[in-house]
Amino acid sequence: MEGHNYLGIYLSKNSATVVCLSSQGRTPAVLDSFTVSLDQGQSTSAGMAQLAQLICDACAERVPSYRNSEVAVALDCGMFMQHSVHSEFTDAKQIGQTVRFDAEEALSTDISNVALAFTVASSAESGSQLTVFTAERQLLSEILLSLQNNGIDPITVEPDINCLARYIQQNISLSGDGNSIVGLLSRKRGYLVCLSQDRKMPTMRTFLIGTRQNRNELLARQIRLTMAATGLDEGVERLGIFDSAGALNSEQLGQRLGIETSYLDLAARLETESQVPDESQDQVAFAIACGAAAAHLEKASVANFRDDFMPFQGKKRRMEKTIKLLGVSVTLLLLAIGTYVTAQVMQTNKYRSRVYKRFKLDYLALAPKRNMPKKMSLGRKKLESIERGLKSQTRGFLSDDESAAAKLTLILDAFNKTAKPTKLTVKKINITQKLITIQGETRKRSETLRLKKTLASTLAIGRTTYTPQRNGRDRFLLTAVPKNSGTESTKPKVTSNRKSKRK
Repeated sequence: MEGHNYLGIYLSKNSATVVCLSSQGRTPAVLDSFTVSLDQGQSTSAGMAQLAQLICDACAERVPSYRNSEVAVALDCGMFMQHSVHSEFTDAKQIGQTVRFDAEEALSTDISNVALAFTVASSAESGSQLTVFTAERQLLSEILLSLQNNGIDPITVEPDINCLARYIQQNISLSGDGNSIVGLLSRKRGYLVCLSQDRKMPTMRTFLIGTRQNRNELLARQIRLTMAATGLDEGVERLGIFDSAGALNSEQLGQRLGIETSYLDLAARLETESQVPDESQDQVAFAIACGAAAAHLEKASVANFRDDFMPFQGKKRRMEKTIKLLGVSVTLLLLAIGTYVTAQVMQTNKYRSRVYKRFKLDYLALAPKRNMPKKMSLGRKKLESIERGLKSQTRGFLSDDESAAAKLTLILDAFNKTAKPTKLTVKKINITQKLITIQGETRKRSETLRLKKTLASTLAIGRTTYTPQRNGRDRFLLTAVPKNSGTESTKPKVTSNRKSKRK
């Protein structure tokens, strides 16, 4: 079974008729119908719990998705009382706020222990005429708790006559435009519904049927009483009747009342997916259950006992359940996102740690006298500063001829020519932007002069200092510049630490 379905339950003290309607299509279709009953004599609260269990078991077998259906209960007329009450108001909200006081005054009894439901029969300038239904709170409590314990929580609990009147208005059409009466007899109950053009709601009456009563005489007598009570003595043009026991004679009843009478087929206009109702089922009970289920298809207000006693909380609970489920889903989603983000952060931190260690080695190699900063961005800025300083120091004098590499090439070329014969040992070479300083030793003074002569071919020799050593070698310290530098145009001076002899 698919789609949104409606479950109607006509409930008496020892039996229940259940009808399942489908909302698919233009008109509701009957998907299934069945009746469950208790053993004879079992009508206590324990029997109501057992009856609810029977309903639940049958639904589970024949209507598997009943827990997702909207449920309505029609209460048998033997379980409530019907009263006619006048209200000074015509507004529905004002009537709802004062109906309990009006009913208590009209009935002259304490109604604190009863649940109350009502319909507005007619309205005028003087107020509204109400049909008030009262049922014992204890009985309703037993019914609702028994159904709820078995997974069924009805949205509405209505009087059976209201549900039957709804079914008649939706599915039974009597020819003509005048007033009419529909009389229906079930196996133990009788119902009269007066359809009047000048009333908002039909006038409804219920009565009990004895096992040995003549049904024709009983219905005729109840119709006359109803016509007298409603002021329809001469205004009824048509009478429609139905008897579950099949004992009514429509022709004889019409002649006795003087009203055009026809026998009704209660299920003629219903769309069914099975043979519903079956021969063993009371068709009046079936019609009441259908009328209860159809309450959810109308936007009009209903006479709901639950509005006054144990209001329906199903929608609120479903909303709370949905919110809880949504909260759990969001929590799990946030946990998953948090776990993913944490894993990514940990992976990034590991990668940053490895990069930081490599950076630290490179940083300390370039800036050994500096402490490693905590942030790599600060270290990068310091390295950029060192780079700018180095560039500023070398900018402007690293030409091809004056570069340190070019100067060193000239010196090494001269060394290669004289190193072997002079037994040259170089102690130190210092190359700056303007001057070259060379410190070394040869095996004797003449070899030093030979080296100096070789260097003079490419360098302008400046000041030279000679220092003899004990081992006979000659230590020298000389300064020079490339010849094309133009820094020294005069002949280099030669000095010695020995005093020259006068000739």
